[in-house]
Amino acid sequence: MDLAYIPSPSHGVLYLGPVPLRGYAFCIIIGVFVAVWYGNRRWVARGGRSGTVADIAVWAVPFGLVGGRLYHVITDYQLYFGEGRDWVDAFKIWEGGLGIWGAIALGAVGAWIGCRRRGIPLPAYADALAPGIALAQAIGRWGNWFNQELYGRATDLPWSVKITSVDGGRVPGTYHPTFLYESLWCVGVALLVIWADRRFKLGHGRAFALYVAAYCAGRAWIEYMRVDEAHHILGLRLNVWTAIIVFVLAVAYIVVSARLRPGREEIVEPAAAEDDGITGSGSADADSADAGSTDTAAAGAGSGKGLRKSPGKTGKD
Repeated sequence: MDLAYIPSPSHGVLYLGPVPLRGYAFCIIIGVFVAVWYGNRRWVARGGRSGTVADIAVWAVPFGLVGGRLYHVITDYQLYFGEGRDWVDAFKIWEGGLGIWGAIALGAVGAWIGCRRRGIPLPAYADALAPGIALAQAIGRWGNWFNQELYGRATDLPWSVKITSVDGGRVPGTYHPTFLYESLWCVGVALLVIWADRRFKLGHGRAFALYVAAYCAGRAWIEYMRVDEAHHILGLRLNVWTAIIVFVLAVAYIVVSARLRPGREEIVEPAAAEDDGITGSGSADADSADAGSTDTAAAGAGSGKGLRKSPGKTGKD
């Protein structure tokens, strides 16, 4: 007899009045909102304009959703194509199935387009958004709870998740809640990036690379615990290999970037710098923004000289 477990929802649809909203989609929407909101705080603290993050997200989010879905459908094609399968299901994104690898890759393409249109260096934008993306993933993983998916091996631990649905070959029982493990790990990744950015003043995409490396480290062991159907290479799930390869690339980027471009960008949004008439960078996060502006004002008053207006940079990186 199970003494304690995490119950699964009786259904995966929430209702806002007469409007049905699937729990999976709701978690994705909330996650995007949090990422944009917190990313905007960090961007403004770095010297950018409020609203720039949201403007670029208009490009990044749709690209990310398409990329995430494409990765899932390509790597799990057997779920949508073949005997007894309906290829139309490949378009039913609300039923779950987004690969973070494809979402980040194609989302970066969308962000690059948005940054180019605004004359903003993509690495600086990625650094500002990094912890927010991790938090968005933490929230989005709860969509898997609504869909009763992404669980691990059977267990009787008090924090196991109870699966009741038999759809897709599921066997009712209590299992490791790998969606919860990943959600908690992503929160830890966000806190790590925030701390490291404050401590080491990460720039030129290194905060984003740290997020990628830290996420991959956790995803590898969490993926290993999962029991849902997946392709295997040399005895390991495809996503485990992906996590290992991306982790190595992210660490290599941090090392090489730190040698080639030490320090942090002084100007992240040339137009904002011209409006404010300042050079120099803001603080690493929103919490220290007010302190930075106070120090600047005090320095100006003490010297008796105004701040000189600096010509903007091209914004290319």
